[in-house]
Amino acid sequence: MGLLSGLVGLPLAPLRGTVAVAEQVLRQAEEEFYDPARIRTELEEVARQREDGTLTDDEATAREDALVERLMIGQQRAREGRDG
Repeated sequence: MGLLSGLVGLPLAPLRGTVAVAEQVLRQAEEEFYDPARIRTELEEVARQREDGTLTDDEATAREDALVERLMIGQQRAREGRDG
């Protein structure tokens, strides 16, 4: 990057920094959302709530389905990350 392009791009530096931070926050949130250990914990919580009667069978099944789908998507994302 030359001096002139550096000076011209200087006003955009705060925007680039904000975008970089936002991308990092998104990556971290996705890692947590698709974390298998977190999903397992949530599945255990659904099972506990089903046993307690806090959730109906239909509600628990719907939540379990959503969690299993998250787990599968997380595994697919991990494979894609390793493959390239």
